[in-house]
Amino acid sequence: MSDVFVSYKAEDRVRVSPLVEALEAEGLSVWWDAHIGGGDEWRDSIQQQLDQSKCVIVVWSRRSIGPKGHFVRDEATRAQRRHAYLPVRIDKVDPPLGFGEIQAIPIVRWKGDRSDPRYQAVLAAVRAIVSGAPRPNHVHFESPGVSRRAIVAGGAAATVVAVAAGWFVLKPSAARAHSIAVLPFANLSGDPGQAYFSDGMAEELRNALSRIAGLTVVARTSSEMLRDADAKIAARKLGVANILTGSVRKSPSTIRVNAQLIDGDNGMERWSDSFDRPLGDVLQIQTGIAESVAQALSIRLAGDDRAVLEIGGTRNPDAQDLYFRSSPERLNDTEAGANESLRLLNEAIALDPNFAKAYARRGEVLRVKANVHALTAAEGKRENREALASVNRAIAIAPELAEGYAARANILREQLNLGGALADLKKADALPGDDVAVLRAYANLLGQSRRHDEALRMAERATSLDPLNPLSLEVQAYALYRARRFTEAAAVARRSLQIAPGRQTARRVLANALLWLKRDAEAAAEYRKLEPDHYYRLLGEAVLAIRAGDRGGALERLGRMQRLYGDSTLYQYGEVYAQLGDVDQAFKALQAALQTRDPGLAGMRVDPFLDPIRRDPRFREIEFKLNFPS
Repeated sequence: MSDVFVSYKAEDRVRVSPLVEALEAEGLSVWWDAHIGGGDEWRDSIQQQLDQSKCVIVVWSRRSIGPKGHFVRDEATRAQRRHAYLPVRIDKVDPPLGFGEIQAIPIVRWKGDRSDPRYQAVLAAVRAIVSGAPRPNHVHFESPGVSRRAIVAGGAAATVVAVAAGWFVLKPSAARAHSIAVLPFANLSGDPGQAYFSDGMAEELRNALSRIAGLTVVARTSSEMLRDADAKIAARKLGVANILTGSVRKSPSTIRVNAQLIDGDNGMERWSDSFDRPLGDVLQIQTGIAESVAQALSIRLAGDDRAVLEIGGTRNPDAQDLYFRSSPERLNDTEAGANESLRLLNEAIALDPNFAKAYARRGEVLRVKANVHALTAAEGKRENREALASVNRAIAIAPELAEGYAARANILREQLNLGGALADLKKADALPGDDVAVLRAYANLLGQSRRHDEALRMAERATSLDPLNPLSLEVQAYALYRARRFTEAAAVARRSLQIAPGRQTARRVLANALLWLKRDAEAAAEYRKLEPDHYYRLLGEAVLAIRAGDRGGALERLGRMQRLYGDSTLYQYGEVYAQLGDVDQAFKALQAALQTRDPGLAGMRVDPFLDPIRRDPRFREIEFKLNFPS
């Protein structure tokens, strides 16, 4: 005799499986029809188990309450007669007439987390029925909504804010039939420290799905922001027609992945499956899920489409694990975090010397170290050389890996090789898949090159794929600012700040836009919200002082900037001198910036701070040396 009998509609098996596994992990014996063998005795076997089990969990769903759910209703009737009936809901439905006396416990979108209070309510009720004790009082659970957790964008935590008594989200575009968001997969490994693996699986699925022609995939940040949302709510807020969700259970030798594709309009399941494989088959699982999703959405895959799903990956399970652990979203943006990421990536590459994605990520980490954490120019140059060699290796292994070209473009842009950077971004964008980081970098470089219409199109694509990511909105705001559309730039920057009030970049765009709109008091208020003594704040306050006729105040802020930052902000000194009307000093600073390859020079073509000196022949000389792409 089993402790628990589970009654459910056969088509819901994948969704019911986490509940069975969780109860068995608690030491309870569970019988469900997955145990039925062949032969003609299956009805007798079901009836015997149903009549003898101490507790009968009846799973109510859209399918089990429907016209084909008569077996579930019959089993529920028998359980009621024996006072063994325990109803749960996996969809937002009411049990059929006659089965509502005991309120069903909702476990809608529960993926197997045994610490979840909804599961704990089910477990408490099961134990009470099995032991013959009184049932605990039912607890009402609200359906999960938008997660109130912090979102991570560009390595910095950004807090979601409440607006008008609800959680602020951007108004999404109308859902497209072939559009999808992959929500984070639940970690069922029993170890919270394994969450990186389930998150990594979901991100690799996003990458694979994005390479399927005709399928639009929402990027990571916006998807993770709605980690705990109901599928219909997530689909509406992200403007997609489909949601892919699931769970991952990893052991030392095997991996089990449950995946479910849900129609975002009605919440109905379109496809589901379970995968039990050795750890080395992770790449094959990802490809299998991506192919199944395409088939469920009636997207035909050609041979080439199947091949691109695995570009740059590895079949070595240990290398895959190290790669997941090296994720920038998991590690902080300190020097220690960068060093740990490098250590993990070096180990992954040692295990699989042809792991192209690991080489590409390694190059990006080295670039950040060179330009943010290097203590000397020599150290920075050495790390930049290593970074370039690493991404070149990624491109050599996998010429169709967009991440390789995007990482190289970032390195070349830092070195002011703007033509080379633009060529690499063009290659990356032409390859299968939509990488939001590529789109943002492409938009920035196009805007700096005065190709404003193209920059805005790229920025809008990034925002449509990652609508809840403040970084995407910042890039759109910058594209508008560089096009001198200051009113619109300020509006988009404010939208970014509604999501992430602490973002300094959006605040800077807003303050600068207000400055050029001659709204000086508002601009001053926004500059004061930047970090004290940040060079962008000192720059803005210097220009405001000049406007107010306070030349001494402007020079005082310039002097403070020079004392604090030395030769690391030569470009900004040129901006202040230009606004002061000291043309010779402005060009002296810009020539020095050219010698040190100051990245600020990439924006000189469209910089309003340099307008007073733009017609000077020396300006065109510097512009020519930078070799801006046409």
